[in-house]
Amino acid sequence: MLVHPWDAPREDAEWQRWLAEHDFGQLAVNGLPGEPPWVQPLHFAYDAGRGEAVTHLARPNPLWPAVAANPEVLLSVVDDYVFVPGPWQAEPHTPPEHGVPTSFYAAVQLRCTAHVVDDPAEKAELLNRQLGHFQPDGGWARAAVGEAPYGRQLSGIRGLRLEVTAVRAKFKYGGKRSAEVRAGMADRLTERNGPRDAAARDHLLRRQDA
Repeated sequence: MLVHPWDAPREDAEWQRWLAEHDFGQLAVNGLPGEPPWVQPLHFAYDAGRGEAVTHLARPNPLWPAVAANPEVLLSVVDDYVFVPGPWQAEPHTPPEHGVPTSFYAAVQLRCTAHVVDDPAEKAELLNRQLGHFQPDGGWARAAVGEAPYGRQLSGIRGLRLEVTAVRAKFKYGGKRSAEVRAGMADRLTERNGPRDAAARDHLLRRQDA
């Protein structure tokens, strides 16, 4: 992923705050020789303090041999994306039809070393971390080895601890455009009011203010 200086996070806290609210992504795993990469959509729980994300997959998932062959993986998360018509990007005194269309989006890519978790007690602890993230208000039964409701199901899954070794983050929201053009794009996003337009506008204005 190319990250221009004007699209880069101002500080780590910027992408960390965004990632804390975006916990569904795609895990890319290098394919075995002669095979393309595996890409697995999944929910995950990111723990900034531990520098890792945790998740689990069904034991029959075909990506396991590829993870064993090369545990260096990439967890990719993209959201708040919108299409920006060309005329929106035209600078003043430039014909609107000469404007260049583009995409706005936020993206975080976590390069990780994957650690497979097969110990039943460790899998139960990993599941409880995920449940605590996705259901913080409670109302869920803890996973424990040999105990209902999840004890008998632990053998059917394998856990993954994704140890983060590098991060690439990008907030592509017209950072190289003039203040006048960015203000106009914010107004047009408000007028269009399509899916994700409000989130894109928030990013545009927030980064402009910063």
